Amino acid sequence: MKFIHNIFDRMESSFTKGGKYEKYYAVFEMFDTFFRQPGTQTHSASHVRDGIDLKRIMITVWLCTFPVMFWGMYNTGFQALTAMAHYGLQAQGWRTAITSLVGYDPNSILACFVYGAMQFLPIYAVTFVVGIIWEVIFAVVRGHEVNEGFFVTSVLFALSLPPDIPLWQVALGISFGVVVAKEVFGGTGKNFLNPALAGRAFLYFAYPAYMSGDTVWTAVKSLNTVDGYSGATPLGQAATGILPDQFIDAYGNAITWTDAFFGNMSGSIGEVSTLAILIGMAGLLITKIASWRVIAGAVIGLVLTAFVFNIFGSSENPMMSLAPHWHLVLGGFMFGAVFMATDPVSAAQTNTGRWFYGLLIGFMTVVIRVINPAFPEGIMLAILFANLFAPLFDYFVTQANIKRQATRRLAHVSEK
Repeated sequence: MKFIHNIFDRMESSFTKGGKYEKYYAVFEMFDTFFRQPGTQTHSASHVRDGIDLKRIMITVWLCTFPVMFWGMYNTGFQALTAMAHYGLQAQGWRTAITSLVGYDPNSILACFVYGAMQFLPIYAVTFVVGIIWEVIFAVVRGHEVNEGFFVTSVLFALSLPPDIPLWQVALGISFGVVVAKEVFGGTGKNFLNPALAGRAFLYFAYPAYMSGDTVWTAVKSLNTVDGYSGATPLGQAATGILPDQFIDAYGNAITWTDAFFGNMSGSIGEVSTLAILIGMAGLLITKIASWRVIAGAVIGLVLTAFVFNIFGSSENPMMSLAPHWHLVLGGFMFGAVFMATDPVSAAQTNTGRWFYGLLIGFMTVVIRVINPAFPEGIMLAILFANLFAPLFDYFVTQANIKRQATRRLAHVSEK
């Protein structure tokens, strides 16, 4: 679109150094990058060129969340419409007109998807708008560009939330994640914690009633018409001593391992379907954006730790008997291991370090789930804990490599 290029060309001098709006260059650059390609490109053979850059990496990760996002919206709508049909309710507020167009039938894919979208999109919109405002503020104050990293942070944070969370809490959570977990340390590339997870952890500890427990799984609570409505997730049921073969939904229907794998159960928007997460994982691994070592390490660490607890068992702690294959599909483990733990900034950078980093995440997930009944989830705190140790793993791996190389040089000199 030539006229768009002309508009930005005319405006550019006002925002560059010496221009009237010089201090707002970060805002101009953000829109300039969004609407058109850079004006200068490398063509000569003296430069090494690659088809990937930060923007393409972020877009690829965003696209890989689509299976999770679409299933999350469908499942949220299905759970809500099923509950409304069960209680004879209808949508309220601004959702009434839209829901009336597609109906309330939980067997209708379109109806489920539309209702679920009406729950997820406002969460995503608030996350993106509030987060990008903070990004722009810090970019203007520091005089640097708005980083594309928030593009991924926003969608991962939104997908990790329950569908009925108040929007003001969404704004508060993403503010904490962007400001406290990233910008105060210098911005993207300098943060040692995953911003999306830090924001969710803040909400988890500040407003536990909205982020955990029996009533976070469905949008029905937002209707304010069902007193005492509850439907504990399978992981929450396991923490109370219910065996896997006795997991049930809010209506008494059995929840099988297959249901948990495909995502036919309650839970946060993006965490319910292991299959959808694996589809997204395939895209990340094929494009080599995510480290397979981190994911494999997390899975191995979880399976081995759960197996050890299974061997010892305990009549007083039923979580010790939860089999490894159930740990894999319950809660947000796979979502965290695939999309959160592989964050290239806060994860370990060396190949060997990535193995230890992943193993620690898997180990800590099970330990938190089993040992501390107040936190039946585990993966969120496990990743944040591993983020703190990632630089240490890299340090020891690097030092070990240096010592090996020094030993080889000495051996080579002595041979001469």
